[in-house]
Amino acid sequence: MSRTTPGYWRRMIRRLTTDAEELDADDLTDNATRSGAQRTCDCAGGQEVTVLGRLRSVELCPRQATATLEAELFDGTEGITLVWLGRRRIPGIVPGRTLRASGRVAVRDGRKVLYNPYYELQRSR
Repeated sequence: MSRTTPGYWRRMIRRLTTDAEELDADDLTDNATRSGAQRTCDCAGGQEVTVLGRLRSVELCPRQATATLEAELFDGTEGITLVWLGRRRIPGIVPGRTLRASGRVAVRDGRKVLYNPYYELQRSR
C-alpha cells in the first residue's frame, strides 16, 4: 500500500491518537476473527463455541470440597470465564497467555462461562 493513499494516513492517525488498550483489543478481535473463532460478545448461553483470546487473570478458587481453577479470557470484545473443576494448576494457563478454548457456554451470575473447556495454547508472538 502506498503512503499516498487516504487509507494509509487514516490508519496512521488512528494508531497515533487511539488508546493502547483499545488498539490491543482491536488486534485481539482481528486475530480471533481471522482464526475462525467466534467473538465472545456474539456467544449465547447453551451454544457450542470456539473462542480465541488472551488470559487476563488466573486464580484458584477453593469452593467447598472441590477446588476450581478460573481464568478470564478476553478476545477484544468481552471476557468469558474458563473454569476447570477439580484443578489447582494447569501448566501454561497463566495471565498473558493466548489460547483457543472450546465448549458449551453457560451463564453464571450474568457472566459467560465455559466449564472444563477443551483448550489449545497458542504460540507467543
